[in-house]
Amino acid sequence: MFHGSMVALVTPMREDGAVDDDSLEALIEFHVAEGTDAIVAVGTTGESATIDEKEHCALLRRIVEQANGRLPVIAGTGANSTQEAIDLTRCGMQAGADACLLVTPYYNKPTQEGLYQHYKAVADAVPVPQILYNVPGRTACDLLPETVQRLAPICNIVGIKEATGDLVRGRQILETCGDQLDLYSGDDATAMELILLGAKGDISVTANVAPRAMHEMCAAALAGDRVQAEQIDQRLRVLHEDLFIESSPIPVKWALHEMGLIPPGLRLPLTPLACQYHQRVRDALRQAGVVQTADA
Repeated sequence: MFHGSMVALVTPMREDGAVDDDSLEALIEFHVAEGTDAIVAVGTTGESATIDEKEHCALLRRIVEQANGRLPVIAGTGANSTQEAIDLTRCGMQAGADACLLVTPYYNKPTQEGLYQHYKAVADAVPVPQILYNVPGRTACDLLPETVQRLAPICNIVGIKEATGDLVRGRQILETCGDQLDLYSGDDATAMELILLGAKGDISVTANVAPRAMHEMCAAALAGDRVQAEQIDQRLRVLHEDLFIESSPIPVKWALHEMGLIPPGLRLPLTPLACQYHQRVRDALRQAGVVQTADA
């Protein structure tokens, strides 16, 4: 249903933590111009954990309106409360999002049966296309392939973002239910290999700062051109690593501020990138060919 480089968009904030609407609009225009294939709005990288429900829905409406059909918008609407996930997913649908991305319920550590019932309840309640999202390193909850296989026949569950970085896991999902739902990487470092295996794209942090290169890498991998994909990915590898030198989105928001694209704001409990990492991220931007970066 979706393909290519799908940016896990940051939410630009001023130093007081307020959302910066002007920078948000400019970021969307940046991604349209640079060839990003879809926007994933108000997900983990968009600091969804510290954005309340009213603000969340308003952001989704604003992003859909600004995108104006020029590229798909996938709304991050997951929560660890099933009812809250239903409410947010309904907001995403009403805002006009093309699909919703739902992270596994975090902290409360449901069983596999609980995960199945959670996703089934959201899918039954809201008819918008939905993408499962598995990132156990953040949620302490792992959506296992056999549960994905149980969920795959539900008609409006159309994909899964698999962020374990485990290519064996990815291959298993492709083999068991790849004909029923699309697989997307949620791990930039292994995205190329997963796409070459059969995934449809990458929901990417790196695409925030290198959208054109990520689009081109994903396009090459989707076309089966390993040589071209590897050539681009090799240049981006330093970003895949250093944009996670502290918890995301701390480094990527610092990088975007360094590029002059957003203000420096984050919301507590996230804090600005530690000073000792500034030069390392600057160097990563330069090595990856991100020309907007300032000189040291």
